[in-house]
Amino acid sequence: MKKGIHPASAPVAFRDRSGDLVFVSSSTLAGGLVEGGETVEVDGRTYPVVDVDVSTASHPFWTGRGRVLDTEGRVEKFNRRYGTGA
Repeated sequence: MKKGIHPASAPVAFRDRSGDLVFVSSSTLAGGLVEGGETVEVDGRTYPVVDVDVSTASHPFWTGRGRVLDTEGRVEKFNRRYGTGA
C-alpha cells in the first residue's frame, strides 16, 4: 500500500440510542470528530462516540418486529398477467 494516501483509522464507539447498544469498531470517522466532542467509556477505555440511526438492536429484521409482506400469490399474479406461454 502507498504511504500517506490512506485516511487514519482509530477505534470509535457507535451508539444506537433507541436500542441501548454501544459497540466499538475501527473507523476513519475518528479523524473527523471534533476535539472536546462527546465520548463514552467502554470496558474502562474512553472512545469518541458516533450516534447511529439503526443497528441490530433496533432494526425490525433482527428484533422480530418486522412486518410480513404478502409474498404468496406473486407467481400466480405473474401467470395471470403474462400467461404461461405454452
